[in-house]
Amino acid sequence: MLEILEYSFIQNALIAGILISIAAGIMGSLVVVNKITFLTGGIAHSSYGGIGIAIYLGLPVLLGATVFAVITAVIIAILTLNNRNRADAIIGMMWAFGMAVGIIFVDLTPGYNVDLMSYLFGSIIAVSSDDIFYMGILDVVIVSIVVFFYKEILAVSYDSQFAKLRGVNTEFFYILILVLASLCVVAAIKAVGLILVIALLTIPTYLAEAFSTKLSQMMIISSIFACIFTLSGLVISYIYDISSGASIIISAVVILTLVKLIKRK
Repeated sequence: MLEILEYSFIQNALIAGILISIAAGIMGSLVVVNKITFLTGGIAHSSYGGIGIAIYLGLPVLLGATVFAVITAVIIAILTLNNRNRADAIIGMMWAFGMAVGIIFVDLTPGYNVDLMSYLFGSIIAVSSDDIFYMGILDVVIVSIVVFFYKEILAVSYDSQFAKLRGVNTEFFYILILVLASLCVVAAIKAVGLILVIALLTIPTYLAEAFSTKLSQMMIISSIFACIFTLSGLVISYIYDISSGASIIISAVVILTLVKLIKRK
């Protein structure tokens, strides 16, 4: 089994899995605590527009997805900031618009022959050295901002009204959390794809909640669980020659079920 580590694409996949797990653990905790899972899902699917534009212009796909996802996150944050009751309609509109833009630009790209399924459902084995470098940068940005603004993010996440009374700019940090979530989505595209990324953000956090008493603990434990899910899914996908994204999520669900059954007993 260890001989598979000799392959460079497996080594890249392992490194990418660890980098993605760090981002997913941190941002998954914030997404769940702030109850913005649906908003993050809308951003994830909208970022397909950036993928289509990047392919059409011949730019790096992750760069196009990042720019489009961040812009979408800011727009959704501004539109839902004072109108949370209409968030579902706004997200649905942005979700459909992003996907439509991506499909149109892909159709307009002459001679395009890249497998789009890898962006929708993930293909961590196809991760390149450039992708790893880009994921590393995104990880550094996410970790640095969360560490620097940890107290403010903590206050906004658990009691935004009290935080606002204490002088914290809750609107800014609401937008910031959504932007960071969009960066995490981009980092996870190659692993589990746009469609399955929400599961990678929420399942590890759901498990981590049972073993943590603080947000920082939840982030660390969630990252560890995400790493376990990602690496075990990678091994399964290699052995049985099946989709890596689906394997990662199935591993996560199975482990979640086992842990919950053990804790209940």
